[in-house]
Amino acid sequence: MFSSLFSSEERLPLILKTTTVDYILGLCTFLLLRRVFSSTDEPGVVLQGRRLSTQSSDAMTVAFHEDGGTCIAGTTIFFSFCKPLNVGFHLHSLQALVPSLLQREIATALEKLGLISDRTYAWEMFLEMVRSQAQYRFPNADLPLHFTDATRAILVNWIIQVHEMMNFQEDTLYLAIHLLNLSLRLIKVTTTNLQLLGMVCLFLAAKKEESLLPEVSFLCYLMDNTYTKQQLLRMERKVLCGLKFNLSHCAPSHFLSLLAAVARCSAMVLSMARYLLELSLLEGQCVTFSPLELAGASLCLARLVLQEPSTPEGDAAWCLVSSIHFGSEATLRKIMNILASVAAKADIQEPNATFVKFSSLATMHVSRHPGLIDASSLLLECT
Repeated sequence: MFSSLFSSEERLPLILKTTTVDYILGLCTFLLLRRVFSSTDEPGVVLQGRRLSTQSSDAMTVAFHEDGGTCIAGTTIFFSFCKPLNVGFHLHSLQALVPSLLQREIATALEKLGLISDRTYAWEMFLEMVRSQAQYRFPNADLPLHFTDATRAILVNWIIQVHEMMNFQEDTLYLAIHLLNLSLRLIKVTTTNLQLLGMVCLFLAAKKEESLLPEVSFLCYLMDNTYTKQQLLRMERKVLCGLKFNLSHCAPSHFLSLLAAVARCSAMVLSMARYLLELSLLEGQCVTFSPLELAGASLCLARLVLQEPSTPEGDAAWCLVSSIHFGSEATLRKIMNILASVAAKADIQEPNATFVKFSSLATMHVSRHPGLIDASSLLLECT
């Protein structure tokens, strides 16, 4: 269902599933991609003189080498979650065009999102983001014996409320929850100090991501002065030592913004995907998935729920972004089922800070979209 463009620094592999030959649709796809993504002010973006080598397995690996030139026939590029578009004939031009187009679109998206200041090494930075994400997932969702998923969900919900009240950046929230997940597994904390731990994780994340910080005394006030300033600062030192001062994290929100920009998603789709992605923070089992898997699944589910009318340009853009390997189909379906289940009952559970946040006009009321109720059914139809 999904394909991959990266395996090593020496080549840019492209995983495409094989089907029957369809010359006309293949030609149309090529023309669409060229129409949507080509530009005359950036010469040399099309990879020339590359040979396509194939390797048979469950999917077909197409790698680009510097010498020679051959081509393959009969590939399927998935334009949407359920509907594949058959592409055939000798599509050497198309297959050589996709990687270079993707590199350029990734560079443009990173620049627009403010994640880079120089496009020179944009592609290398993106590859490093993908390679490094493995360290931000957990082998299992197990918590210490005296903690439960319900306890963790209550704490995360409270952190989201404080984060919203402070008007912090989105990246601050994802870093704070990541630090919390790490701290629960690396540091001995009693249940009485669980709220203090959550506040410290948010405070550390704010120190890394924000330019303006609240006073420590104000943080204590938000906890009803249950803890003193000295206790908060001691917990901060304990967390930093436990984490060995490693506060690095590649937030799934980065991948989501990047994928949505390349896919030319509408503001509604992006807002829905952001809502679904934030819901994943409340689910303890989601810590076992990588940031890219969570972002890809959220975007796919958002498109499925909203079912916006397709356009040639939108289909071509989704074709391009789908060449990125979000994860295995089984993994993505598992994440989407989790998110669909959580979203369907978000309004009837305990006050959900994420549901309230995304029910406002600024977020287009996406949390109240009627399509979320039947999201699980839509997934079954696509099986």
